[in-house]
Amino acid sequence: MPRSLTDRPLALSVAATVPESAGYRLKRRLLGPPLTTGQLTHQRLSNPLALGVLSSDCISSSAYGTEEMLLVLLPVFGMAAFTILLPLTGVILGVLILVTLSYRQVVMVYTRAGGSYVVARENFGSGVAQIAAVALMLDYIVTVAVQAAAGTAALVSAAPALSPWNLEITVAVVAVLFYGNLRGLREAGRMFAFPTYFFAGSMAVVIVAGIIRELVGDLPHYNVAVAGAVNVGHGEGLLSAAAIFVLLRAFANGGSSLTGLEAVSNGVSSFRRPEGLNARKTLVVMSCILGSLVLGVSWLAHLTHAIPYEVGTPTVISQVSKAVFSGWPGGHVLFLLVQLATMLILYTGANTPFNGFPYLASFVAEDSFLPRQLTKRGHRLAFSNGIIVLSVLSVALLIGTGAHVDKLVAFYAIGVFTGFTMAGFGMARHFGRERGPNWRRNVAINLAAGGLSLLVVLIFAVVKFTEGAWLVVVIFPIAVLGLMRLNRQYTAEATALEMAPVAAQQPNFARHVILVLVDSLDLATIRAVRYARTLKPTQLRAVHFMLDSAHAQQLQADWDDHPAVGIPLETIDCPDRRLTRAAVELTARLTEDGQTEVTLLLPRRIYSRLLGRLLHDRTADEIADVVSKLPHVAATIVPYNVGTVLTGSSTGTELLVPAAPGAGPAELSPVLAAVNGQAGAPTPGRRTPRRPAGPASRTPSVPDADGTIAIGDVAWRERAQVEGRIRAVRVTPVSDSPSLECEVVDPTGGLAVLFYGRRKIAGIEPGARIRLDGMVGDFNGHLAMANPVYELLPGEAEAH
Repeated sequence: MPRSLTDRPLALSVAATVPESAGYRLKRRLLGPPLTTGQLTHQRLSNPLALGVLSSDCISSSAYGTEEMLLVLLPVFGMAAFTILLPLTGVILGVLILVTLSYRQVVMVYTRAGGSYVVARENFGSGVAQIAAVALMLDYIVTVAVQAAAGTAALVSAAPALSPWNLEITVAVVAVLFYGNLRGLREAGRMFAFPTYFFAGSMAVVIVAGIIRELVGDLPHYNVAVAGAVNVGHGEGLLSAAAIFVLLRAFANGGSSLTGLEAVSNGVSSFRRPEGLNARKTLVVMSCILGSLVLGVSWLAHLTHAIPYEVGTPTVISQVSKAVFSGWPGGHVLFLLVQLATMLILYTGANTPFNGFPYLASFVAEDSFLPRQLTKRGHRLAFSNGIIVLSVLSVALLIGTGAHVDKLVAFYAIGVFTGFTMAGFGMARHFGRERGPNWRRNVAINLAAGGLSLLVVLIFAVVKFTEGAWLVVVIFPIAVLGLMRLNRQYTAEATALEMAPVAAQQPNFARHVILVLVDSLDLATIRAVRYARTLKPTQLRAVHFMLDSAHAQQLQADWDDHPAVGIPLETIDCPDRRLTRAAVELTARLTEDGQTEVTLLLPRRIYSRLLGRLLHDRTADEIADVVSKLPHVAATIVPYNVGTVLTGSSTGTELLVPAAPGAGPAELSPVLAAVNGQAGAPTPGRRTPRRPAGPASRTPSVPDADGTIAIGDVAWRERAQVEGRIRAVRVTPVSDSPSLECEVVDPTGGLAVLFYGRRKIAGIEPGARIRLDGMVGDFNGHLAMANPVYELLPGEAEAH
């Protein structure tokens, strides 16, 4: 029947006018507007910028490594400690060279972020890799505490009046970093590179000026017998057992100078191509700068007799710079500049783990060794849960140690050097298996690096045991076993949810729309689909809200491999990852005519009461709670008890039932059956949409410079060129042939698009931006195009 010219189709709704919750409004006020997935950018760094961004943690450790050695040496060896300091520094530099040689090969072979965790996983398996995971996570936690405490020490050294508030200042700094990273603070940028170059340049001036003053004979020396300084002993023979033990303790403390060396290997993917080669060059430059600064500070401490203080301030590095600039015009200003540079690089180094820890935790969680909540990006695209965990643990460590750097170092080297050990042994195994050019030399280098790092771990565990290392020694194996236990739980649950070939039952139909929300294709989903059919809906749709395109593509492939499920899978873009909001908008669009009843079915997998709460979130409950408040919408949680399958009470085979004999195809979502003005007869039993009255003609809208017009301005039965974002994609049959159906929206409205005879078109996926050119027709009361000319456009991030 011909359509009246006054009976015009409507544009698709862009978003439902549903009020936001008070909690979300507060979050938005504190953190800013949400960032969409399309705004997730990956900045490629040039070598100079990468050096500044990635090396702040490593280079800043030169600010306290020398002091940590003197704290141990002076009470036992007296003034001889300043002489012993130099060869001990030489040993530390030897370790630095060997570990650098090993990591030069790591960054060439493994160009994905992850460092020693990826090396261990690829060469020893995911189980052994958890040793590296725990080591790196401990390293990150302690790094935040140490760097923040050392930065405050630099500040207090310049302003001693702040000493009583040392802990409070340090905790406040961590809180600022926590808040900044929740808002999406990024490490890539000149802002984070500046402190590295500022500190390296300032210390280069101090070292060169100090050497010149020593050569001309006017470099001042400090009096070691001052109030508040550490006790200076009367000397001890170097060959006694006690002296050897003290030397090992000093060596262990000096190992803190090498922290952060793995940062480049954790960020290889951020380099410009060729990533491995550029990362290797940057790693070598970083190690050379670190070695030069450690040697320079130790040399000047040896000359000036700069001595540590019991309370931690003034620091040795501040005394060195003060001695070098003493007597100079403007010397105090130069001293303050050095302290400012030291403070900035240490605080910047404290921010480095806020990038590394959440990413590492997400990798480990993806491997099912940590709760999966750590894989989710938050309001501002950061891994918010990982940031929260890191902040809480580092603040607890600061409070427990009083933000004293010397006490914190006791927790440091075991994690750092365990990571070095796993990287060295992992690379030795890699080259031993590959047997490429120079493989024997490479195996020898990495075995030496791994063996020496393991020796440092053992030394540190023994000599620092009573100073706090015992806690790490106890926690480390417990943490590794805990990760293994979580993995066994996840593996058992995945096994319980594995699908056998499933035949879907023919549903009976009623007069309402049922949406089955799908996250994965397993027995829980099949149970929800089966239950939906018993409700006899007019329309049954399976909907997946896309948070991750790779997962969505895999889910679609799995769905296509099981056609017996009987209904197509509809994928809807969820760029801000707010599942509850996406569900609300979808159901609100479906019920906005006031005539449609919608039932949301949410599969829920029920696990054990204790671990289930820890390992799995309650997204289904959250969605049900919100959408059930909308008119004409019901939310039903369909439970599937994984626990009964795990315990043997059920096998899940009760869902694996064949289709009823003679059953026809399942009810499918509507297709664009009437496009370009060719309206078909209404489907029996299905409502005819209401259409607003309107004028017989429209005033043509003014196109943009590129010829496009807003979707809200397009006219029915006229040719138009529009562009927008693909909101949803589904495949539906038309006359026994597949057709790709999608919704395209812009801020003014949306329209349906149908590509006949196609199941998939490269690039046509939720979240993609597209330009369309074609005749505007009608689909089920909404504006539509059929087989338009299209052009895929750059995404949000690329466009900006």
